[in-house]
Amino acid sequence: SNSEWTELLTGAYAVYDDNSSNADIAGNLYNWAAVDDEMGVCPVGWHVPSDAEYTILTDYLGGTSVAGGKMKESGHEHWNYYNDQITSEASNESGFTGLPAGYRYGSNGYYDDMGNLGYFWSSSESSSFDSWYRLLSYYYSDVSRYNLNKLVGFSIRCLGD
Repeated sequence: SNSEWTELLTGAYAVYDDNSSNADIAGNLYNWAAVDDEMGVCPVGWHVPSDAEYTILTDYLGGTSVAGGKMKESGHEHWNYYNDQITSEASNESGFTGLPAGYRYGSNGYYDDMGNLGYFWSSSESSSFDSWYRLLSYYYSDVSRYNLNKLVGFSIRCLGD
């Protein structure tokens, strides 16, 4: 429930719009505590990438201005592209296959941006309340770096150790 989500100090996940069929495509949306939870959101031998590891990836892919296109799932199946150029730049060259799963807002349970934006937690805190994440968007090929409150529900990708 919304009230439980805002009080959690342990890992939790939700499914976009509380509709289980959305998990089949885009997976779950996790609070940041799931990243840091001792039960582990990733399988043995895997971990949630740190902010620095995401930077290594984007640098390897040619920098933040082009890496987003190389991290997104290619094609029109899940992304709501408005521009054919952006679609052609979505190559998934990296194998990351980023999907636009949207997010779950922390305090009120509001869901938004499925089909438009993919938010991915890193394991790096920016403060005791906020953590770093990466953002992929339907309207550009960049990958952006921001920090936000740990109660928000974002996607998680695991990286092999």
